[in-house]
Amino acid sequence: MGATDISGPSAGPPFPVPPALAAGPGWWWPWVRWATLGEFLGFAVPALTAAVVSSWPAWAAAPLLVLAGAAEGAALGLAQAHVLHRALPALVAGRWVLATAAGAVLAWSIGLLPMLADGALFALPVPILVVGGLLLGAALLGSIGTAQWLVLRQLVPGSARWIGATAGAWAVGLLVFTAITTPLWAPGQPAALIAAIGVLGGLAMAGTVAALTGWALVRLLRPPAR
Repeated sequence: MGATDISGPSAGPPFPVPPALAAGPGWWWPWVRWATLGEFLGFAVPALTAAVVSSWPAWAAAPLLVLAGAAEGAALGLAQAHVLHRALPALVAGRWVLATAAGAVLAWSIGLLPMLADGALFALPVPILVVGGLLLGAALLGSIGTAQWLVLRQLVPGSARWIGATAGAWAVGLLVFTAITTPLWAPGQPAALIAAIGVLGGLAMAGTVAALTGWALVRLLRPPAR
């Protein structure tokens, strides 16, 4: 009781997708533009926060990073909803934004566990470490897509595919981010340089995720063949 419902009413038929918008070849590019902008601006918040708290103890830095992650999710969700509402007029933007922010909070909370554990996780038996890592990794990658699906399922039939599609997109995006930032970051760097590298990696990650999720969403909203 008292929890916020982000999924909307559970009854009623799915909202029919307008064919001209769902299948139009020009629909993908607006999604990529806006989703890239939203994620880039949103990710700048945790990137700057991480630079500020880089020398703080983990227990003090983690809450601020999770809060910054919520801001990242909200910015991404707001940008996505701006475009998605054109294809799904019944979409309530506030629910989409709330769902995306909640998914980002979960993702950041999982991602910060190794930092909070301070190496204690590596003392676990290897099988437990591997299985636990796989489960937590899957939960992290699927967090935003699952939260968004709770909203999307009321509007689009078969939208559970969105969970796997977004998880794959975030996996590729995080790999791109890591490939760019890992060779550039080094101990003892100024906070401004740490933030700049993070923002650069964030821009590449944002564009990657936007392109892949845009492709997946266009396919998801495509009217069924008759």
